[in-house]
Amino acid sequence: MSKYKVAVLGPVPRDHITTHKGEVIEKYGCAMHTTVGLSRLLGEEGTVYPVSHLRRRDEAAVKDILRDFDNIDLNYITSDADQGDVIRLKFLDQNNRQEKQTAFMNPILPEDVKDLLDCDVFVCVPITDYEVPLETLKYIKANSDAIIIFDAHGPTNGITTKGDRVLKFWIDRDLWLPYIDVLKMNLEESNCCWFQKEYELEALKAFDENDMTHLPDFAEHALAHGVQALIVTLDSSGGVVFYKEENEIQQKYMKAIYVEHVVDTTGCGDSFAGGLGYGLLGDSSNSLKAIKYANALGAQRTQGPGFDVFKSKEETDQMIQDFYGGI
Repeated sequence: MSKYKVAVLGPVPRDHITTHKGEVIEKYGCAMHTTVGLSRLLGEEGTVYPVSHLRRRDEAAVKDILRDFDNIDLNYITSDADQGDVIRLKFLDQNNRQEKQTAFMNPILPEDVKDLLDCDVFVCVPITDYEVPLETLKYIKANSDAIIIFDAHGPTNGITTKGDRVLKFWIDRDLWLPYIDVLKMNLEESNCCWFQKEYELEALKAFDENDMTHLPDFAEHALAHGVQALIVTLDSSGGVVFYKEENEIQQKYMKAIYVEHVVDTTGCGDSFAGGLGYGLLGDSSNSLKAIKYANALGAQRTQGPGFDVFKSKEETDQMIQDFYGGI
């Protein structure tokens, strides 16, 4: 019997990627990265339960990939509605990209997770605003003792009628925060989470997605509304985590693990979320340990287009030891 159970909620999009070096890669993404990264870390110590909806034409191929991992349960990957995400990504440089979405997964609802309420952690990695609804988080929080990790990539991204994926303010943010234990996002998305009540038109035109001055205020707000830890990734610089210790807000930076050659950064955020999930197993208050595992999986993700980039727990622990000097 497995010691740990981890659910991963999110789409498995068919990605068509043009890298910043002009290489073209086609693969399945998002929750696949989270699931496989967690699978490699858990080994015989646990089971990963990906929960996703796919197009029927993709279901067999996705399941064939995941069958290579003995500790992944495929029973919650379904294609009943024949809906799944299709994404086209064109990287302008290592971190910035243009995105088009031409097909859309039907949302993951409470009925999709009703048999997984005994999981230790739910890692939610939506990439668009409709995929993991608030209704589902409320259901998990009311019926499970699991840690809920949520990636703000979902509610801060929408789709136009031309298929353009665009950033948007997370206006109903405060309805969600009480149902999230660990809130994860990148800096650009954090600026979509901390907004003024009213803007002058010129201020909107000058919107600075790289601004960091809002982070302490946003963290104080999120932690006051039920979030246990706020983690903001800073691309190759690493990340910053905010949490409370003895009723005082702590702010800690964690450097990214350096890698010599970056092949593909697609899925780094999803891999990072998987590392958080693993790092919090059995020790839900140790955010600093969790972010080390998150950085390790993010670094591993950059090393190639396939899922063979993910390493075992022993190899990942050594990677963390070599860079940070300890876990």
